[in-house]
Amino acid sequence: MNHRPDPVVTTAQGAVRGLRQDGSTAFLNIPYAAAPTGADRFRPPRPHAAWQGVRDATVPGPNAPQAERRLGSIDMAPYFGTGWSRGEDYLTVNVWTPEPPGGDLPVMVFVHGGGFVAGSTRSPLYEGSAFARDGVVLVTLNYRLGIAGFLDIPGAPANRGLLDVVAALRWVRENIAAFGGDAGNVTLFGQSAGATIVGGILATPDASGLFQRAIVQSGSGLGAFTTEQGARVTRAAADALGIEPRLDAFAEIPDERLVDAASALAGLDLRTGTHRDPLIGLSPFSLVMDTQPADAVAAGTGADVDLLIGTNSEEGNLYLAPVGRYATSTDADVDAAASASHPHPAELVEAYRAARSEASPGALRSAIMGDALFGAGSWALASAHAAHPASATYAYEFAWRSEALDGQLGATHTMELPFVFDLAGLPQLHGPDALFGPGKPPADLADRVHAAWIRFARTGDPGWAAYDNERRTTMRIDAEWAETDDPHSRERRAW
Repeated sequence: MNHRPDPVVTTAQGAVRGLRQDGSTAFLNIPYAAAPTGADRFRPPRPHAAWQGVRDATVPGPNAPQAERRLGSIDMAPYFGTGWSRGEDYLTVNVWTPEPPGGDLPVMVFVHGGGFVAGSTRSPLYEGSAFARDGVVLVTLNYRLGIAGFLDIPGAPANRGLLDVVAALRWVRENIAAFGGDAGNVTLFGQSAGATIVGGILATPDASGLFQRAIVQSGSGLGAFTTEQGARVTRAAADALGIEPRLDAFAEIPDERLVDAASALAGLDLRTGTHRDPLIGLSPFSLVMDTQPADAVAAGTGADVDLLIGTNSEEGNLYLAPVGRYATSTDADVDAAASASHPHPAELVEAYRAARSEASPGALRSAIMGDALFGAGSWALASAHAAHPASATYAYEFAWRSEALDGQLGATHTMELPFVFDLAGLPQLHGPDALFGPGKPPADLADRVHAAWIRFARTGDPGWAAYDNERRTTMRIDAEWAETDDPHSRERRAW
């Protein structure tokens, strides 16, 4: 029997050899920018040097420096990965393409989440063969995290992790045709912190033309810190490291100490006299922008890009249930969550109680957290985008409930991802300590969600009515799918 050799593709920097799989080919660990080392960790991404010969692209590469992340009793390794896989050359992409290769295929570029401090292309949930199987070229990417990626340091460009993603998009424009992709049909999509980065790039004029569609999964168009808040994080990071908050001082610190210092900043109070903390203390890192992405889009930036945007029904459960704070929540916890997330907490709590009259304190606390982190900012971005007729806006709410933790995990943050990637059968998602718990999702749910995302990437239409600022049509995704008009109207008015 003849064994076909693994395929070789020539990029602008050199040739790469991929790994032929069943129905697809994977090219792993391809550099899109130079290794960010020393002072270069705090500079814009630079082009990667060319290489001679054929580079092996059959095994995963290193990822950005990060600490291992845990969320109580639930195994989140499929989402976060297993922590820091060391190596300097980590600004890389993975590419999955159909086998046999096609031409002019739609391209989807995914930005992982992880609170701006964790995650990578090595996470099992981001294996892309299902996209290639269905005629899409999928690209996943690493970007700088934590202090190297998002600390706002005088003399350094802001939002370096976002600049990395833009550099990866430029790599896609230059190279993706060699993998069978259409550089004129690119969908940029991300989840959580990755979705907030997508919103930030949507509002970045320098990224215009690099992608034609965007998907924002549980992100926020109101999630950026002000420069005042960014400076507070920088001062705290410098204090933790025992240095002055200067670029040259940070450049001397090794990655290990930067990772430790980033972990020590958890819980930093970033509320100011004029602004709340958009991440309500859950992460000291975000984009730093004095104009929120939703406001930039409202002014017209990114208005020519089609947008699919949504959240999960019970986003906040992930931050409460695995650590035992859902069942033990009290009215005082509800009031505290509202105070951290809204300038008029009593009005917010009243609106939630009216909307959810039968809800427990745990459910109310989760709902307030979820809207503070993702809901309010997602709907602000949707409304800003829908105000422009040059492109289409679509909205969804993912509502399928996991049975994990006796049902307390529910339709929480990250729950849609296995369905988007058509990986609901991944063994790590099933079991008493897994994201899905002991139950099984509907057999066709992953097929339907995955197909809707691909249809949007291919045509700009996921298969339901567009969102506008009168009806606010939203697809509620569960065992049964249903279009609803403005499902969060009471909560949204409270904001």
